[in-house]
Amino acid sequence: MKQRPPTLVPFLCGFLIVVLLALPSESRANPEKRDYTPPPPASWEYLSDRVMGGVSEGSARVEGDHVRLTGEVSTRNRGGFIQTRTDLARPFPDDAKGLIIRVRGNGERYFLHLRTTGTILPWQYYQAGFETTRDWRTLRVPFSEFQPSGRMLRGTPRAETVRSVGFVAFGRDHLADLAAEWIGIY
Repeated sequence: MKQRPPTLVPFLCGFLIVVLLALPSESRANPEKRDYTPPPPASWEYLSDRVMGGVSEGSARVEGDHVRLTGEVSTRNRGGFIQTRTDLARPFPDDAKGLIIRVRGNGERYFLHLRTTGTILPWQYYQAGFETTRDWRTLRVPFSEFQPSGRMLRGTPRAETVRSVGFVAFGRDHLADLAAEWIGIY
């Protein structure tokens, strides 16, 4: 009986399987996600327009792997926002393109706010809106969609200058109910 020489194909297939299994599961599930770990939900803080005389009421609380922002936004007394935000432990890479978030809500429009090294005054930020549904949705929000809150800020925030990220119910009288998770950057 003649023996066949071993082929390279089974070896290469086995090697490829080992390499793929060694990759982190997030890399397999979302190959465009960058290696950046957002702060844990417990690091998010609640803020409202009450710091400037507004009358909006609300709260932010951690629920598992996400933060939940609820309350009543009122534009009386020149107010009109509630938010939860977190400071970054380290800057984004300068070539980051945007944020990846997972959200669900009560069908209202909400906003992401970024503060940068250039947003010196308390009322300065960059803002990008997003819609919610009752079901969880994963969204990619490019930095190019963020608009400055005033003319004193540059047009688009640079990734490496971002120092905080916030989820905000803003700008009109409404009930807020937003569950949000910041997954990472891309």
